[in-house]
Amino acid sequence: MKQALGLLGVMIVTLLLRSTALTALASRGIVIDVLAFATVVWALKYEAAWGATFGFALGIAADLDAVHWLGRHALFLSLLGYGVGRLSRTLVRESARTQAVLTLLATVLHQAWTAAFDLPGFTGLPFDARRIILGALVTPSLGVLLLSLIRLVTGQPLFSHVPAEPHATS
Repeated sequence: MKQALGLLGVMIVTLLLRSTALTALASRGIVIDVLAFATVVWALKYEAAWGATFGFALGIAADLDAVHWLGRHALFLSLLGYGVGRLSRTLVRESARTQAVLTLLATVLHQAWTAAFDLPGFTGLPFDARRIILGALVTPSLGVLLLSLIRLVTGQPLFSHVPAEPHATS
């Protein structure tokens, strides 16, 4: 129940940020991919099943919030959540470098996926490439800074450590 309420709370905050505060930056060409960042962080914290669930729920809500194809964000974010969640057991989750690399890859892939639907042909390619590169530089930097600030304020690690023995499958 705690994870479900947390999922709902983080989804609402993420969508509000995307729809209000970050639109001013997006209109100037600076895209902070808060959807990909939130999915990466949730999947690092709660692993594959919850990562895919969070990505799908956040994607569907983002698709309903915007005026475009239903499922466009949901498909990608659910796959992203699952993939990062699967990797999270083998990564050092507290490492800022790991968080930055995962957020960078997620941002580039998510922005490229989104651009594929928006591209009116090859005429918009330079604009989309600039948007993807700028988003890939800004999102990981701000994301790692935010996670470091949260870790500093709380005084505790954000992500649980990987258990020594992997779970046995029955």
